[in-house]
Amino acid sequence: MRKILTARVLGSAIALLVGIALYVGTLPANHAIVIAGPSVCSYYSSATYKTVVGARGTGCCGEPISWGVVTAYAKCQRLYCLDVLCPN
Repeated sequence: MRKILTARVLGSAIALLVGIALYVGTLPANHAIVIAGPSVCSYYSSATYKTVVGARGTGCCGEPISWGVVTAYAKCQRLYCLDVLCPN
């Protein structure tokens, strides 16, 4: 009786892990990223998102990006630095 219960628990755990792996595998690439990298947020003067008044973030080599003011109207994007060689 105990072997049957252990087998059921083990089978349920394996099924759960497979389900999680399948779910993560179906996520779009930008949602599956866990490690933060270079990105920048642009801040706008109003909800029309026409006039940029500031930016905050991190550049391709880790340099800080910070200018202007921060507002409630922001659009953030991840930077993909495929052709950048950073100094030591």
